[in-house]
Amino acid sequence: MSTADETAAQFVAWVRGAAPYVHAFRNKTFVIAFGGEVVADHDRAQRFAYDCNLLAALGIRLVLVHGARPQIDAEMARRGLEPQFHHGLRVTDAAALECVKSAMSVTRVEVEALLSQGLPNTPMAGAHIRVTGGNFITARPVGVVDGVDYQFTGAVRKIIDDEICADLDQQNVVLITPLGLSPAGEIFNLSMEDVAEAVAVALKAEKLVYLCDAPGLLDEDGRVIESVTGDQAQRMFDAGEGLTEDLHLYLPGAVRAVRKGVGRVHLIDHDKDGGLLLEFFTHAGVGTIVTRDPLFRMREATFDDVGALVALITPMEADGSLVRRGRELLEQEVERFTLVEHDGVLVGCAALYPFGDEGSAELACLAVAHDYRRAGLGDQLLRRLERRARAMGLSRLFILTTRTAHWFRERGFVEAGPDMLPRQKRELYNYQRRSKVFVKSL
Repeated sequence: MSTADETAAQFVAWVRGAAPYVHAFRNKTFVIAFGGEVVADHDRAQRFAYDCNLLAALGIRLVLVHGARPQIDAEMARRGLEPQFHHGLRVTDAAALECVKSAMSVTRVEVEALLSQGLPNTPMAGAHIRVTGGNFITARPVGVVDGVDYQFTGAVRKIIDDEICADLDQQNVVLITPLGLSPAGEIFNLSMEDVAEAVAVALKAEKLVYLCDAPGLLDEDGRVIESVTGDQAQRMFDAGEGLTEDLHLYLPGAVRAVRKGVGRVHLIDHDKDGGLLLEFFTHAGVGTIVTRDPLFRMREATFDDVGALVALITPMEADGSLVRRGRELLEQEVERFTLVEHDGVLVGCAALYPFGDEGSAELACLAVAHDYRRAGLGDQLLRRLERRARAMGLSRLFILTTRTAHWFRERGFVEAGPDMLPRQKRELYNYQRRSKVFVKSL
């Protein structure tokens, strides 16, 4: 195969692999929060706008929350003012508030301009994104903390979520500037991360995304941690190890958001070109996902899962790893299957066929998607079906395999001949396929 053919094949495979996510995310609400650093770098901001355009074109309801910390600092420096912070939160006096309003206004206009592009020969050719905003946030003053008066620094009191939803229903992209208004008409400077959290919770968003100064949370060896639960993330924050400036600010909001019902919180490197697309539309992703419950979910299959099952096992049937099963057969036997989902996408399965009169059961069609074969899903499926077989009063589990004999040996299965199969299964044994038989006592 030529290089061009390989490239084409990879592209086709990627598009097909992304299709389940495209279907799953259509009409879902994503809240994406990004600091002023993204806007300050023209190339980075351009790429970000391209990706937001694509997300909107795929039918995702987008709410963007921008920050402007570096722009505010620059404006204060221009006016000869010294920024003041306490516990990582800006102290906003009257002079600083003028800088905040100026920097926020300019930053918002720049983001709107980026999202309004439509030049030929660019990723946004033919695009027409309508960007809207409004007085969606009611705020209150932070007040005095540890003897420090935060003055015009505020906290979110209420999100006018029905107005945001009305704009989203019109297929608009909602751009929120972190300024809040009080019933008395006062203006308060709000933190971008808190506004994004509050908006995501109010909208019951599918995803809250923080673009940050790190590839995600890292383990002790410096590798990106793919997913953590809210409780695990809280423990990492309390330990205070390996947290960058942004992660220290964003992680508490991520934990609170998932505990209050937001589906997923993603921590993605703002320097990663195409980070949003890679995180949302590839199996592996590129950042860290924070969830309330573990990201992998195991459940029993239903009739609605037949199509996804076919897509999962067809490649393994084609290479001979699995025996071919027609869709009609899968429809008849789907209730025998246990499934593993990753972020709502089917990535693994196994089936149990009991032979109660002989005290045994067949473990069949154990399959895990290629990108997840190091995640221990096969072991989890095996343990679950072993427990189910024991609960049915069975004493023996057997499998037939042509490719994975070593895997089952390592998990306590012993090779046996076809004559050890239950009578009904023995009569159906395919001597041309010559599958090896392995048995395990329960």
